[in-house]
Amino acid sequence: MRLLVTNDDGIGCVFLHELVRALIAADHKVFVVAPKLEQSWTGASKSRHRPVRSEAVDLGLGCPAWAVDGTPSDCVNIGIDHLLPEKPEAVISGINVGLNASLGFILGSGTVAGACEGALHGLPGIAVSQSLDVAVYERMKDDPGSPDQALLDILRSSARHAARLAPALAANTPCRSFIVHNLNFPYPCSDQAEVRRTIPARVMLPGLFSPQPENGAHQLVFKLGEDTSPESPLTDRSALEAGFISHTVLDFSKLGSI
Repeated sequence: MRLLVTNDDGIGCVFLHELVRALIAADHKVFVVAPKLEQSWTGASKSRHRPVRSEAVDLGLGCPAWAVDGTPSDCVNIGIDHLLPEKPEAVISGINVGLNASLGFILGSGTVAGACEGALHGLPGIAVSQSLDVAVYERMKDDPGSPDQALLDILRSSARHAARLAPALAANTPCRSFIVHNLNFPYPCSDQAEVRRTIPARVMLPGLFSPQPENGAHQLVFKLGEDTSPESPLTDRSALEAGFISHTVLDFSKLGSI
C-alpha cells in the first residue's frame, strides 16, 4: 500500500523510524511527513495564525520524507495536498512514545489526531502507540534518540505487529467512512502478543497543571488519570495491563447517533 506516516513526537523520533523500517520491510510504499519538533498533546489543532513551512529531509530510511514546523494535522493536510507525488491509500500515525488508551488520552493525542486527519481526507486512519512504564516514558521524553537495547527489542516487535496489522485494517476500511483504528501495544510487547478488540477506558484527567508559581507559568504534570470504567466490556487500558495488543475502532460517523 501507499502509506503516509506521521507522528506527534517529531520526525527525529526513533519510534517513528522503527515503524517506517518495518513497513518498508513489508513491501509498502512509505512517505513520511512529520512535525519538525515534538507536538504531543496538541490534539487536532492546526496552525491558523502563522505560516507553516515544510522541507524535504533525508532520514536514511530509504523513503521520501518531509519535516513540517507544525502539528500532526498540519502534516497530513500539507502532505496529501502538496508534498506527496501521489495520493496515499491510508494514514498511519506513530509509533507514539507512550500509550494513547482511554478517552482522556485519545481526545488530546496528536498521534490519534494525525490518523483522524486522514479520515477527514476520506482515507483510513490508524494510530499506533507503545505503552511504557513511567520511568521509561520519562527517560525517553528527556532523551528520545537513545533507547536501550531492551526497549529497542520491544519497539521492533511492536513495529512488526504494526506493519502487519495497520495495512490490513486500512485495506478493510472503506474510504470516506470516518473510521480510525487505535492500536496500543503493551509493555513489554513480544512477537507472540495477541490482539483484543476494546473500547476506550473512561479515564478522568483533572489537575493536569501545576499551581501558579511566582513566575506565573503553570506547567503540565503528566498523569495517567482515574479509571472509572465498568468491568466489561474490555477496555484498552485493561487489555494493555493484561499484555494484549489493544485495537479500538473509533467510528466518528456514529457520533450523535440515537
